[in-house]
Amino acid sequence: MGSRLYGIVAKEFIQLRRDALALTLALFVPVVMLFIFGWAINTDVKHVPTAVFDQSGSVEARTLLEALQNSQYFDVRQWARSQRELTRMIDDGTAKVGIVIPPDFARRLSRRAAEIQVVVDASDPMVATSAMNAATALAAQRSLQILTETAQGTLLRRESPPIDFRVRAWYNPDLVSAIFIVPGLIGALLMQTTITAMAVSVVREREKGTLEALVVSPIRRWELLLGKIIPNLFVAYGQMTMALVVARFVFDVPIRGSLVLLYALSLFFMWGTLGTGIFVSTASRTVPQAMQLAFLTFLPSIYLSGLLFPIEGMPRAAQYLAAVVPLTYYLRIVRGIVLKGIGIDLLWPNLVPLGIFGLVVFTLAIVRFRKQLG
Repeated sequence: MGSRLYGIVAKEFIQLRRDALALTLALFVPVVMLFIFGWAINTDVKHVPTAVFDQSGSVEARTLLEALQNSQYFDVRQWARSQRELTRMIDDGTAKVGIVIPPDFARRLSRRAAEIQVVVDASDPMVATSAMNAATALAAQRSLQILTETAQGTLLRRESPPIDFRVRAWYNPDLVSAIFIVPGLIGALLMQTTITAMAVSVVREREKGTLEALVVSPIRRWELLLGKIIPNLFVAYGQMTMALVVARFVFDVPIRGSLVLLYALSLFFMWGTLGTGIFVSTASRTVPQAMQLAFLTFLPSIYLSGLLFPIEGMPRAAQYLAAVVPLTYYLRIVRGIVLKGIGIDLLWPNLVPLGIFGLVVFTLAIVRFRKQLG
């Protein structure tokens, strides 16, 4: 019995040694998961991109903005010249918070409560909650400092706090998590479907020996690839449609933008993911290997793209990685159309990286596929 058991164990170890890719993936994937969870994910969101429309230009306004910056929760990056420009910055995602300082801020501060409008992009509840709490705390802190200032030894007395932050939550005023998560899952579904299905489809043909038969047939190689891509596209769009139906009628997610535009722009994203699926198929010898490699490409995108956790809360290095993840840009498109109702005039900057990624990956995948087929 001992010798038989030893023989089986030895055979399995030999098989593992022969399948070095599967062994490497089995050891590497958990490490990647731990690395991402422990390093990149942070629910304490700081340095939220902030735009300011300062109509006052006073010393008091600058002091307040310095306090905002020093709190580390707000990162003032943009200066708007009008309310309309501020709205545009929040719509296109350039800023997650907008600060509007009235023209008579200094005068109001010395006489009565000075109201400051704080507009928060609440499509991401985690970022919105952090920004709203920080703004409330900062208003209380600044009001306390002003109230305790002395003028010729006399304590200033006020019936109301000097600074009143009027916070307005846009797009998701009730801060419902499903409204943020569910539209993002559309991107995750498209990515999972196109990469995994494409990779498994090609590898399964190779395992059965039918791929070589198709290559030597009169069918051209581009026809072979296109014939495999089109069904996967139909499946992906079908999943996308079902997800939108469930989002609208089950989770009450408002669909404010054009679905035609969403379907059209989704093709840019799937161009790159289909190329990734073809590339994965050329690096895999078996279906389990293809699924493991597909999962390895899928995992970092889920956690680094802003699907579940805000990019603003990640370390700087993780934010750089998020900038090269295609899903990051597609999520901005989905949430921009579904939750904000914006159009191509604000979304086109996200198409540029998706187009570049798709062109590079699809080209490399086709070259490798042709080389592998000889």
